[in-house]
Amino acid sequence: MAERTVNEQKLRYMEFVSREAGTRRHTDTEDMRQYELLRAGDPAAVEEAARMFCSDLPGHVSEDPVRNCKYLFVACIALASRAAIAGGMEAERAYNISDLYILKMDRLETVAEIRALHREMFGFYTREMAALDKKSAYSKPVVLCLDYIYEHLHEPLRLNLLAEFSGLNASYLSHLFKKETGLSVSQYVLSKRMEAAKNMPKFSEDSYSSISATLAFSSQSHFIRVFKQQTGYTPKEYRNKFFRR
Repeated sequence: MAERTVNEQKLRYMEFVSREAGTRRHTDTEDMRQYELLRAGDPAAVEEAARMFCSDLPGHVSEDPVRNCKYLFVACIALASRAAIAGGMEAERAYNISDLYILKMDRLETVAEIRALHREMFGFYTREMAALDKKSAYSKPVVLCLDYIYEHLHEPLRLNLLAEFSGLNASYLSHLFKKETGLSVSQYVLSKRMEAAKNMPKFSEDSYSSISATLAFSSQSHFIRVFKQQTGYTPKEYRNKFFRR
């Protein structure tokens, strides 16, 4: 018979010590309030999360205080990402945000730094959720197009393709999309590609030809030209200045 991972005797002793010392954990209601605020895009989520994370109650999972804080950070961001998804954020985006913050956290060396990053992380997710509220004002065909663009940013995207996907003719979709987003379809697609293009030189060592191909630019030279127009830097200059900042 396999040995039990959790020692029942030790578990009961820990429960006894907690009762005798008058200590407790956050209740489920207390703990989930921060994630409910995040899901709603409420700025109060940041202060609530910071208060909970810095209290004496979140849990003791390592004798080393920095490692303990890191473990708790991972638990918090796992719940934050799922709250964001439940609120309407694309799952892939929520998980990518989580991965990037965990990678950043892993390089930190003090509790103060981890707490500051935790505040930043909660603020980022909360602002993203607040921005999603604007999406609710979009018509269903435009929402379908926005989601399709996000999921297929690595492929060539044409107005006719989006029109077919959304069930509208191209002319009407073009008018509707511009009216609701303030951008033409091609402008919106380019803006989203540039968001990704600015992150890839910062957080990866992929070649510029690889980035260009991944984001479906027509050529590497076209990618470099557009990147310089949008950022004021060539991709190489941008990477040298901002790599993993």
